[in-house]
Amino acid sequence: MKRYFIKNGIYIFFFFLASVCFCLSAFAQSEEEMQILRLFYKEKDLVVSPTRYPKPISQTAENITVITAKNIEDMNAHTVAEVLNRVSGILVNFNQDFGTTSLIYVQSCEIKHVIVLLDGVTWNYLSSGSAETNSIPVGIIERIEIIKGPVSSVWGSSLGGVINIITKSAGNEEKPAGSISASYGKSASLDYRVQVASKAGSVGYYLFAGHQESDGLRGSRNFDNTSLYSKFKIPVSKSVNIGLTMSSSTPQIELGDFPSGDFTSAGDSRTFFGTASLDALLNTEFSLNFSVYHFKQKSVITSNSLGLGSTGSAGELYLDTDYDEEATGGSGKLIWRHGIHTAVLGVDLSCGKLDQTITAGSVLQLNGVPASSSTQPDIDKQAIYINDTIVIDRWAITPSVRYDHNSITGSFISPSLGVTYKLGEDSILRASVARGFTIPPLSWTSGGALYLDPNPSLDPEEVWSCQAGAETSFFNYLWLKATIFHHDLKNAIVLDHYGGGPPLYNDIFINKGKVKRDGLEIEAETVPIYNMSMSVGFAYVDIDPTDEKGVSYNYACNIGIRYDDKKSFRAELFGHYVWWDLDEYYMEKHDDFIWDLNLNKRIWSKEKAATELFFTAHNIFNGSQYIHVDSKNPGTWIEAGIRFKF
Repeated sequence: MKRYFIKNGIYIFFFFLASVCFCLSAFAQSEEEMQILRLFYKEKDLVVSPTRYPKPISQTAENITVITAKNIEDMNAHTVAEVLNRVSGILVNFNQDFGTTSLIYVQSCEIKHVIVLLDGVTWNYLSSGSAETNSIPVGIIERIEIIKGPVSSVWGSSLGGVINIITKSAGNEEKPAGSISASYGKSASLDYRVQVASKAGSVGYYLFAGHQESDGLRGSRNFDNTSLYSKFKIPVSKSVNIGLTMSSSTPQIELGDFPSGDFTSAGDSRTFFGTASLDALLNTEFSLNFSVYHFKQKSVITSNSLGLGSTGSAGELYLDTDYDEEATGGSGKLIWRHGIHTAVLGVDLSCGKLDQTITAGSVLQLNGVPASSSTQPDIDKQAIYINDTIVIDRWAITPSVRYDHNSITGSFISPSLGVTYKLGEDSILRASVARGFTIPPLSWTSGGALYLDPNPSLDPEEVWSCQAGAETSFFNYLWLKATIFHHDLKNAIVLDHYGGGPPLYNDIFINKGKVKRDGLEIEAETVPIYNMSMSVGFAYVDIDPTDEKGVSYNYACNIGIRYDDKKSFRAELFGHYVWWDLDEYYMEKHDDFIWDLNLNKRIWSKEKAATELFFTAHNIFNGSQYIHVDSKNPGTWIEAGIRFKF
């Protein structure tokens, strides 16, 4: 069975690739009609995530994907989860409802292994280690930089990868520029946004306000969220700038009914953060950056009985879990650029506090669960890191090392080495080796949970990883990228059922064993010919031994067909297929492609102003893709909207 599905996925990729090549050879008629293919990312494109200072992608050894604001706009996305679901090598576990919660897996690592950053602020929960992204409005995003694989030598606790969300810049012109948009779809699903960037005197600013709500595309699920965001750039002198950001979001979601567990759940969240930064150019070789932040997020998940017989009478409280988290921190870095070197020396400091309260209903109390329990664990972190990008002719060599210390698990050293080599103007080879780690969440070490005892002796999970790949546009009309990887994880944290001992024999997390993950990613995209382009991506991961859900491998395939006349009309058909290899216990169904159709039509334009209509048909062939019968994805649904840019 396993070989069949692997073979099936590879066949999908190569059949599509052969079809693309055949079509291109048929369409190509003259050099005038052919666009010269370049590397997928332009030489001038810079990324900050690999070293925390801008560098060309051609000098980046890590497996990196960049998603731009235009990519997000073209797909008419409402959430970060929708955007990430299109990236090869990322699996997003969500029911695809409007604004739903999501779990993010990079190269099949655990959700706690991936850190999500927004404006340099870590978005992951202290309690669980995972990150919930439905509180991040996609309208404020300038680009998302995704590194697949450990980045601990730069970012610390991140053995699985980094999703770095970079927001739009403050305005630098007095004439305001921005957009107003509104969309409406099935089940009163709406998304309103307004944003503006400009200057007031010498101070640049960017402001955003948005509101989303839905009655739920399936069952009893619904969503409501209001987001505000502001950014200011204050020039102190020609070489010194101060930056300020502030944001708040209030996602409220009915998670729906779960008949198999006899409960219904709802979530109420609040997020708030503010940052302040100072950038100073000391001379032609040295620059400085300092930043501080304060981040608060509160999550309340309430489960009430459906009254089916096992959790009490209908509407009765079954369990209420309240996580109130607060983190304060800062960082500083010194950048030195001289000759062949671009070196970064930095420090990170932070302290986090978790106030966790669990309230149990009468049925749980009869089973020995306290009516209420509270814990207030905290964690302090300090780190210092240094990296250097050394460019010698066609070579770019990036050695990095970071020392981390925290008050829970102690110290860890994370080295890495990356190398790129330019075979020519159209081809690059990449290779990297890195040691990474992830510290256990506070609820696992100090807080506990329902039927879970804390284990203060947990050690960090650690990994040695190596990756190699190539990117080329050597073939006419076609860009190709391939990556292979090996992740060797030890001190893996697993759940020891009933391992807490007497008198309650609760579960407990322990460090046990090793996990190896081997895989490959292949991506291809064509240049536009007659305004039409195609793309395909395939990712496969083998897991040894199988994880606690019985998963021994998974793979995913993405297919996209796009039309863009560069004037007034864009269309995109995108399909996503994923195989989770879950145990039959989960009653899953995921052997379908989910196809979405996006249309954008400009109806008016004048100078820098324009008005366009957009339309999206989701899941147009009514496919099924879910991992549990209680969380089925919506069928076909449509929405339409209007966007005014100025």
